[in-house]
Parts: sequence; structure tokens; C-alpha cells
Amino acid sequence: MKKIVLVGFLAGFLASDVVLAQSFFAMRRDRSLILTVGTGTSSYLGDLANEGDYLQANLNLHAGLQYYLSNRIAIRSEVSWFQLHGDDAKGTIESGRRNRNLNFQSNNFEINGVAMISLYPQGRSFYQRPPFNLYGFAGVGLLYFNPTTEYNGAKYQLQPQQTELVSYSLVTPIIPMGIGMRFKLGPFTNLSIEAGYRKTFTDYLDDVSTIHHDAAKFPNALAAALSDRRPEIGLALKEEGFLRGNPNNNDAYILYSVKVEYYLPINFFQGGGGGQKTFKTKRKAFYRYNKRGGLKK
Repeated sequence: MKKIVLVGFLAGFLASDVVLAQSFFAMRRDRSLILTVGTGTSSYLGDLANEGDYLQANLNLHAGLQYYLSNRIAIRSEVSWFQLHGDDAKGTIESGRRNRNLNFQSNNFEINGVAMISLYPQGRSFYQRPPFNLYGFAGVGLLYFNPTTEYNGAKYQLQPQQTELVSYSLVTPIIPMGIGMRFKLGPFTNLSIEAGYRKTFTDYLDDVSTIHHDAAKFPNALAAALSDRRPEIGLALKEEGFLRGNPNNNDAYILYSVKVEYYLPINFFQGGGGGQKTFKTKRKAFYRYNKRGGLKK
């Protein structure tokens, strides 16, 4: 079903490209503002990540706006929703993680702003951009996360339980960085494939960071049970001070995405005005074009 929706989505954008490409005025007016929408998968890197978890089947969704400042430099702002999970039960016996028996799932929201640089210049006008390009990006953002787990058939939020007797924030700054490749589908649309690493400033995406505490220190039986889940698989509780996670490294995640980019009309947010000119200044040309549309040095 997801594949059908994605194919239909791409077909709709391409159809609009064909129709708009017939308009002389649509091609004549330059466009530097781009709508981006996409989907993909997400991978969690933390205390509950197992070997081989780098390509987990976690859904992500994106929407944003991108603006070209020059032929190679752009800025982009996006909002994203994505899922993360980790489960000791899926680890190897050799790793010893199965005995720890912790797990989490989360739905997360991210907003970011990044600067982007393309390997090849865009050309004098948007429709003269190259058919293929590579780009890199880096910036800043904010992440909202909320780890949960299932216990006795019910779902619980882990942060309120203070399973390590620590109260942590569910919002953290992030530094997104990554690379991508872009393919020109038509005059007004691109397809991009992107991998983006997110550095966070928390070690609690998974609710696991430091040490075990004595069960008597917890305010209720539920918090104690979620702190050490070894008894669920027939093992004894760990003593006070035994490592529960690795406090030396913060958690991180990676978003792998496929996106459609659509060049918006310059008067898109002004509600029409189809006959008016757009930018009075054009991007400085890096190439000259001959009468047949080929590149001249």
C-alpha cells in the first residue's frame, strides 16, 4: 500500500510537470523556492541498539521548504516525524544484552534548519540545472522524543517513571548533517535520496544511560519493575551501581529518506499574479548555453 501511494504521489508531480512545461511563462519565470516532501526509514544508535540494526524498518515522514541563495548554496527548513526502537531481546547471546532485557519504542518530532552546498552549480535558471547533483548539509534543530515500553500488556511512558532516578528533558538540541544525491525528473521536480546523521545532546532517547539502583529507592513497584526487567526472564535483580547503560556516549540516530522536490512559483504565497515578472536579478551564470541548449565552456 505504501508503495502504491508513493508511486501515485510521484506520478502526480510528474503530470503537473508535463502540463506546466507547456507554458512559456511558467518556464520564463525563475524559481528558487522549493517544496520538499518525503519518506524513508530511521535507525537508532544508542544503548539498546544491536549489531545490524542500522537499517531498521522505522517509518519517517518529512516536509519542508528550501531556498537557493546562489547557484550552489541553499538553506532548508524541515519538520519530520519518525519512529525509533531498540530491544535487548533481539541481541546476540554473546553480547549479554538479552539478560538485561530492556526495550523501548518512540514517536519523535524534529524541526531543523540547515545550509546546503551542491557539487555542481545550478545554471542560470532553475530549469537549466544539471540532471544529477550531489550535495551535503549541516545545521541545527530541536528534537522531541518520548520513549515508551510495554509491560504486562500495557504501554507506559518511561520518562515519568525515572527508571534511573533521573529526571531528563524530552526536548534536546540536535546537529543534523549528511549527504544526498539529486535527480532531475522534469522542469519543476527533482527526486533526492538522502542520508542524515543526527547528533543529540541527550543519552536518554532510549531511557537507558547510567546505573541500576536498589528497588527500595523507587517511589512505586512499577518504576522498580521497569528499571530492571531481568526477573521477567527468570534472572535475579542487579545490585546497586551495576552498569545499566553507557553514560560516556550520547544517543544518536540516522534518517534515510527519498524526497520529491517541487519548484514553487515565485508568487505562490501571494495568491496568483500569473503575468507578473519574478526576480529582477538572475543568478550569475556559470555556463553559457548554445542555441541547441548545449553547454559552452
